[in-house]
Amino acid sequence: MRAGAAHRAGRPDTGAEPEGAGSELFRELARMVATLAEIQGLRSFALPYPGLAQRALDRTVLHCLDIGETPPRSLPELLEWCRTKPAGDPLFAVPASLVTPGATLVHPVGRMPTRSCLEVASHGPDGGVAAHARALLGDLEARCGTGERYRQCRSFLARHPVVHRQDRFGPGWSRAVWSRVKDLYGPLPESLLVDGDFLRCPSCGLPALPGDRDVPVPVSPTTDADIWCEGEECPRDDPPELIRDPEQTWILRRPLRTFLALPYRTEEAALDALDRAGIDHDPLPGPLSAHRLRDSGPATVDIQVYDRLQPALLAAHLTDSAPLADRTLVVVPDALAGRVGYRKAFADALPALLRDRLMLTTPVDLGPDLSRARREEKDDA
Repeated sequence: MRAGAAHRAGRPDTGAEPEGAGSELFRELARMVATLAEIQGLRSFALPYPGLAQRALDRTVLHCLDIGETPPRSLPELLEWCRTKPAGDPLFAVPASLVTPGATLVHPVGRMPTRSCLEVASHGPDGGVAAHARALLGDLEARCGTGERYRQCRSFLARHPVVHRQDRFGPGWSRAVWSRVKDLYGPLPESLLVDGDFLRCPSCGLPALPGDRDVPVPVSPTTDADIWCEGEECPRDDPPELIRDPEQTWILRRPLRTFLALPYRTEEAALDALDRAGIDHDPLPGPLSAHRLRDSGPATVDIQVYDRLQPALLAAHLTDSAPLADRTLVVVPDALAGRVGYRKAFADALPALLRDRLMLTTPVDLGPDLSRARREEKDDA
């Protein structure tokens, strides 16, 4: 995990701790986990291992020998390490200024790539999983031909991470939109099925799994069974939705589920907040959840919406992104911004020159923060 383009371009240092071999290994393992989950899941492997997995295993063995740690004996054991050894483990020693020390690459309950894993895998020159999501949306935008058609398709994808055959005969279904986006869906992978059934989280609409696959699928919120969903942060007040005919179900590609569908609820809440405050806005072209505010005076003011668990990696992404408006309000879910240390970790990871141009906020605070930013601009003028 390099410090990002800010350092390569000679921008001011953010004060982040230097990264070592363990941090680089952590990112390589994140990309391995993300790729293997898409290829064949994380449960069964036979020799010979896939090339990227063998390389990651070899590098882990060498790293363990260098630091005096007993190395993993197989790929399944390495994946178990990814489930049980967090970023702060001495094996990796990822600086807390980059990734929260308790973050693992494989979820302990779902045994699938964590959101932090995909964010780590997206940190680097090529952008990884998040860049793949942006590329898919960029291609869709080009195929749509007009901004309005693209926004319709983008909204459909965000609101329908899972599509059942029955949905195609329901109210509001657009055959034209489906014809443009259906290639971004695929059949449900076996790794997301439980005894031939599929579970969907009632909060985020993303796949869910019970922690113990031998326990019957939960049917009430009072069950003692642990439940994982891709959103990871959802309440467990209601049981997961059960879909018994998964062969009639299509699922959006994982990069778009994580980096489009997941933050979309926050984007809608942010736009509702702007509308209530009487602030006009226009969507910006491109794959980002970005909008430019009208009548903001001589300065350009944008909002960009994200749902990222790792604030320092979000700051690194924004640092590497260009161009920026004169002022950008970075909107994240209220629950994330309310976590102890989240705002500080985000600010600390930004180069000093960007700290006045990027403001972290939430849908609830968006109106007041925007008013404060405008007052500050008037004072500066």
